[in-house]
Formats: sequence, C-alpha cells, structure tokens
Amino acid sequence: MRTSGLPARTRRSSDLSKHSAEVFAEAENHPVTVTRRDGEALVLMSQREAEGRARLLEFAAQLITVTLDDNGSLAERMSKAFPWMLALSPADQATCAHDLVDAARASFSTDQPHLAIAELTSWKETATAIAAGLGSTNLEWLDGDDTVERP
Repeated sequence: MRTSGLPARTRRSSDLSKHSAEVFAEAENHPVTVTRRDGEALVLMSQREAEGRARLLEFAAQLITVTLDDNGSLAERMSKAFPWMLALSPADQATCAHDLVDAARASFSTDQPHLAIAELTSWKETATAIAAGLGSTNLEWLDGDDTVERP
C-alpha cells in the first residue's frame, strides 16, 4: 500500500544477483518491491524502516485504544496509554495529545513513520526532563553572536 503518492520502486529478482549492491543501496533509502516469476513479490527494506513501521503500528494501536475510551478528555485518555504525560502540565498534556494525533495523521497519510515517532519521542523526552526537575532550572541565554567551534 503506497499512500504517499511516490512511485513504487520495483526490481526483478534477477537484479538481486546481477546488481545486488545497487538494489541494496536503494533499499537503504526506501522499500524496494522485488518481483518474482515463481512466487509472490517481496519487499526489501532496511531494519530502520521496518522498525519505524512497527513502532508506528504500535502507536496506532495505542491511539485506537484511546479513541475507544469515552471517559475524560483526549489528554486524560492519552495519559492512561502514555503515563509519562502525567509529568506535563494540564495545558501541555492537551497540546501533547493534539500534537501526537496530528503527527500520526501526517505519518499515515504520507507513509512516513518518522513523523509520529519523532513527535512521540520529543514529548516523552520533554516529560522525562520535567520529571527530573530540569523544567525549573533558571537558564542563562547568551545574546552574543559568538561562534562556537564544533567539539
């Protein structure tokens, strides 16, 4: 299923033996469908791509569970599925819930799992930092245009 509108990358099974390095390089960037005369087509993809799709499906299952629950606001229901959200303020919980739903919709409509996973990771890391007390630290902002060298 291709929902992103991108052209499907298709190779013949003979390309794996004749041009394996080229096919593998392609599969590192995007899934490649390998057609076979004697069987069903196979999809070759990177481990990163497969894990991203699995994480997105897991996230989708959690969102479906949240939507089936009708007790409380979206943020309250999502904090049951994602307990780390409880470290956020009520306003941030609501923002987080809407951001996660929007990112999931974007991921599914563009076939780009990293959009939802990055949003989920970002909010979870923020909640973890707040829980560790980092949200109450006074920050000193540097106003100068000093260039800092790369370490």
